[in-house]
Amino acid sequence: MKIITYCIAIVMWVLAMGQCNAQEVYSFTKLELLEKSKEQIVEEEKDALKEEVETIMQRQENGEITEEEAEKLKNEAAERRALNIENRLAIVDNKIALLERNGEGDDVFETDKIEINFFGEGRIFGINYTPRKRKYDRRTTSDFVLAVGFNNVITDGESLEDSDFKVAGSRFAEIGWAWKTRVFKESNWLRIKYGFSFQFNGLKPTDNRYFVDTGSQTELQTFERDLDKSKFRVDNLVFPVHFEVGPSRKVEREDYFRYYTHNKIKFGFGGYAGFRLGTRQKLKFNDGSEDVKQKQKGNFNTNNFIYGVSAYLGWRSTALYVKYDLNTLFKDNPIEQRNVSLGLRFDMD
Repeated sequence: MKIITYCIAIVMWVLAMGQCNAQEVYSFTKLELLEKSKEQIVEEEKDALKEEVETIMQRQENGEITEEEAEKLKNEAAERRALNIENRLAIVDNKIALLERNGEGDDVFETDKIEINFFGEGRIFGINYTPRKRKYDRRTTSDFVLAVGFNNVITDGESLEDSDFKVAGSRFAEIGWAWKTRVFKESNWLRIKYGFSFQFNGLKPTDNRYFVDTGSQTELQTFERDLDKSKFRVDNLVFPVHFEVGPSRKVEREDYFRYYTHNKIKFGFGGYAGFRLGTRQKLKFNDGSEDVKQKQKGNFNTNNFIYGVSAYLGWRSTALYVKYDLNTLFKDNPIEQRNVSLGLRFDMD
């Protein structure tokens, strides 16, 4: 857990350093802004109703009103807030219809800061924003990377059905930052996605076993007591590069144009290379008198240089993600084993 906290701190530091030179830019169309305001309307009315109900209950506890009067007031408040939601959403829907009718819904706002506030001064369609000078063409964007899923090992000459590791218990996680650059000036069908990621590949052996470094190799051995937990984890820092293809929507105006892939299918394929940060094993068992937790750190003969292939198939901000290490997990073992992961990745906008 400490290595994850440490890596998150590194990511946040890198982002903070980057923001010293250039602030994050948010891009929204008018229609997207209105849709966000609808979500805010519902939340505002729910919060207001909650406060009203709490006030009514307090009055009942203080003896100011009876239980029947309190129930009546709560029903009236609920009906009033429901009508407020209905009327306010109708206003937004009418604005959406007006924009769509006049072909203005795809106009883009770019901002360093955005706040959704249906009422108040200095707002546009119920959304406050800090405008910035719009760049005519933005070929590169960036996003936070988060991936989670199942992890296992492919052993030479064996299938995953014969794996020495628990399918559901062996998991992986990945966090990092990725930049995406449009390859061609006048087309967005091909993009390059690149960055850095911290990978945490975990394995849980079956049959009460754990890893033992014998010096010449690392092998699974049966533990002398009943294990409540046996977990092996390798942490890596890698630098992925993917080629991303897929359709996009182009919004073109007099002073700018943008390509959007939010509601489009994306397919990415490529690979990664990097190095191992650390290897550790956690064991939990009862020695006959008390529960014991052991944390073992070392290299366990795992490879220091990491490289592999990966791919994803996504829509909106989520993708099915697979990665496969081409390097063997252990350097000197006679049987070759390679790490494989399958899960979900969240950075597809």
